[in-house]
Amino acid sequence: MKYPLLATLVASLGIGLSGVANAVNVDVNIGTPAPVVVAQAPVVIGWHGDRYYDGHRYWERQEWEEHHHHHGDHGHCPPGHAKKGEC
Repeated sequence: MKYPLLATLVASLGIGLSGVANAVNVDVNIGTPAPVVVAQAPVVIGWHGDRYYDGHRYWERQEWEEHHHHHGDHGHCPPGHAKKGEC
């Protein structure tokens, strides 16, 4: 008689605890991810390969030299060239 009562007690305790376990609600709220912000690369004025960027547009080398060529002005040197010893 001892074992059937113990078995009934264990079974009812298990059923009762399973009901309590179903009644408990645990929510984990991580939230929305932060927005991704991509910064633009800084604009560098000067020669980029065979093109010159003046802050507004790119010039082809020949076009830049024709537009910025000063007849008789031998002291004129394109930006960046004097540092490289090209003038």
